[in-house]
Amino acid sequence: QVQLLESGGGLVQAGDSLRLSCAASTRMFTEYSMGWFRQAPGKERDFVAAITWNGANTYYADSVKGRFTISRDNAENTMYLQMNSLKPEDTALYYCAARRYYSGSYSDLNGYDFWGQGTQVTVSS
Repeated sequence: QVQLLESGGGLVQAGDSLRLSCAASTRMFTEYSMGWFRQAPGKERDFVAAITWNGANTYYADSVKGRFTISRDNAENTMYLQMNSLKPEDTALYYCAARRYYSGSYSDLNGYDFWGQGTQVTVSS
């Protein structure tokens, strides 16, 4: 069992930046690829970004490419999402997730084994 704890959300204005963190309670952090998803009220949970176990490969939704950067610190069992040039449409509950063996698309939320509780990001115009 892996517990994931997100932090760093908040209320910001359009154009501002935020950095989300996801701390994992496992000694086997490097066994997992990690992802960020988000869910706005009344909408489905959508893929935002993902990173492989060693950080060598990253993947992004088209809507955040060039603005968001995913990274991880395996020594600290922590993953990050740096969000720049935030827009009101980025407003959502942001979740981090971990997957171990699934070999399908990183954007497939069904491939993730563990989820955090989420951290709210609200961007005002």
